[in-house]
Amino acid sequence: MNIGAIIPVRYYSSRFPGKPLVKISGISMIERVYKQVQKSGRFEKILVATDDLRIANEVKRFGGTAVITSKDCTSGTQRVWEVLKDSNFDSVINIQGDEPLISELLISAVYDRLSTGKDSVVTAAFFNESYDEYKSVNIVKSVFDKNGKANYFSRSPIPYCDSSKFKGFYQHVGIYGYTREALSLFVELSPSRVELEEKLEQLRFLDYGIDIHILRTEYRSIGVDIPSDVYKIEKIIGE
Repeated sequence: MNIGAIIPVRYYSSRFPGKPLVKISGISMIERVYKQVQKSGRFEKILVATDDLRIANEVKRFGGTAVITSKDCTSGTQRVWEVLKDSNFDSVINIQGDEPLISELLISAVYDRLSTGKDSVVTAAFFNESYDEYKSVNIVKSVFDKNGKANYFSRSPIPYCDSSKFKGFYQHVGIYGYTREALSLFVELSPSRVELEEKLEQLRFLDYGIDIHILRTEYRSIGVDIPSDVYKIEKIIGE
């Protein structure tokens, strides 16, 4: 199976314009993400999918490969599909471009599971014991059965648990492995009601009967959403 890696990024983030180019301890964020994917040692080809020449030029500068995509893409998933449909990949791993600390071991685990051919969609989750994060709408929770089949994803606290009995929850990690067929179907389907209400694209797969396999992992990733998050990442790197 020919599995590629695609990192979708755009320049004009509403909360942090130019985010992929921000320097984190002297290295651009997109370079840090790219190098983490390289460290997995799984891919013959790693592509950055972007709508901006400034990002493409930065990728070229550090020796990576970028593909210019349409500015009409409304999501990273659509940006990944625009590259995938014109490639010879059978499947693809979608790595978020704003997670510079994503573990190469997690990337490898998603790749290895997807390469078995057992699943159409693969993602990951880790066990989080923070009650504050359990309550936060910014943290995506996942519920799955004993075999790893996803039941649901939500910004709400799921499964429900009283604070006195709380022991933890599984937090979703935004990395995905898709077969070509699954992603082709995804972009053809209309967004579902719960997808729009939760603002979680992966719910479209579940709403149309496409299973998602969730890998349990100990590797959590920290995303960069606003400028102050850069300092958090630099502190971790410095430790």
